[in-house]
Amino acid sequence: MTDNIDNIQELQDLNEILKTRRIKLQELQQNGKDPFITVKYDVTNSTTEIIGSFENFEGKYVSVAGRLMSKRGMGKASFCDLQDRDGKIQLYVKMDDIGAEIYEEFKKFDIGDIIGVKGTIFRTHKGEISIKAEKITLLAKSLQPLPDKWHGLKDMDLRYRQRYVDLIVNPEVRKTFITRSRIIKELRKYLDELGFLEVETPILNVIAGGANAKPFITHHNTLDMDLYLRIAPELYLKRLIVGGLEKVYEIGRNFRNEGISIKHNPEFTGFELYQAYKDYNDMMDLTENIISRISANILGTTKIIYQGQEIDLTPGWKRISVIDSVKEVTGLDFNIITTDEEARMEAAELGMHVNAKATWGVVLNTIYEEKVEATLIQPTFVYDAPIEISPLTKKKPTDPRLTERFEIIINGREYGCAYSELNDPIDQKERFMNQVKKREAGDEEANMMDDDFVNALEYGMPPTGGLGIGIDRLVMLLTDSYSVRDVLLFPTMKPRE
Repeated sequence: MTDNIDNIQELQDLNEILKTRRIKLQELQQNGKDPFITVKYDVTNSTTEIIGSFENFEGKYVSVAGRLMSKRGMGKASFCDLQDRDGKIQLYVKMDDIGAEIYEEFKKFDIGDIIGVKGTIFRTHKGEISIKAEKITLLAKSLQPLPDKWHGLKDMDLRYRQRYVDLIVNPEVRKTFITRSRIIKELRKYLDELGFLEVETPILNVIAGGANAKPFITHHNTLDMDLYLRIAPELYLKRLIVGGLEKVYEIGRNFRNEGISIKHNPEFTGFELYQAYKDYNDMMDLTENIISRISANILGTTKIIYQGQEIDLTPGWKRISVIDSVKEVTGLDFNIITTDEEARMEAAELGMHVNAKATWGVVLNTIYEEKVEATLIQPTFVYDAPIEISPLTKKKPTDPRLTERFEIIINGREYGCAYSELNDPIDQKERFMNQVKKREAGDEEANMMDDDFVNALEYGMPPTGGLGIGIDRLVMLLTDSYSVRDVLLFPTMKPRE
């Protein structure tokens, strides 16, 4: 009962604030001082630039802009905090400095208003770097009170839905997304240094290919045909290798019509590269170098903490085959277990349910995923995956049941995978046909037949190494974020009723 009374009172207070702010705006407009008429404001410096180099700014005249976050004292002088993208700085606003009329207007400013300030940099008696305001301008009126004035923005669902408010009141959230941008910038910089060419491939695809995933389907009215939002750019990028570009990469959105969880969002940012004349061993070396360099250059270290667990990203990651990893955890040796029936029996002994027709490779992969993956905490390359789950990968020369493919596992979670790419057009067509049979049997995630890609391979694709890394998961790792939604500015959300 008490909670209901408190909620009613809070709603009434909020409604009164909303009303008061609109009245203030109307008064400004009636007096010819509509803040929304302002089209630009010249900003000379950021808050962090000033605070980080005070010795160069002391006594200098600057112009800054941002959001009013607090006000203290309202006699003839006031202190307040201005927040821009990078941080906060204190303002000292005195009636004698800006004039009585402007000061009276300033006193009516609300927390959340966007303001511009021109003044001189100084340090207060308490040692705080501040701006002594000489001119102050209201640039935009905030008609909604910031949530921290009431109950804070702690509701995670509301934070994801109203990211714009989350960014205002939670500095650590702004930091996460600034870091995300820096991670992608560092990735591009490194690949460009290595001579890779950044390219763009279609998002609207006639065939959903490049991964095992259920696609989103849309329709093109003029052509009267269904199209698929891409699930991966792989097959187009490998066409470019055929064309002779040799070293290409793409960073962009992929779309998969699958479940939503702390690890999955229907649209996500993927990164893929392909390099001619390299194999999956080279991709392991490249992966280590990419991730460790990004960590070192962005965070200043290759030893990080993720959700309380220390992770060492220094190159020299563990490398282990799928077969050996299963043996290490369960004791089962799939070098000795050779038939489908034996494999299914051993899985049953582990208390696992597998399809009665599951093959040796399917059982091996199922045991790995359910029993092994979560135990791999430090960065690990798990290589030589079964052919059943690798329709685009070269067979291992010494064992055709396996392929030259690896997954990147950190803290029990997959961050990407890489292949020695299949470049035999005859083998590729046969594997596509097997995937088509799976689709016809009801597997919506199986690959479709791509005759044009097979045709491209028939022109000749050199031996090639390919690598794909999930950008969102990498950002999660390097910002210590629990959920993928924490690193997506606008994650997919079910509409509120």
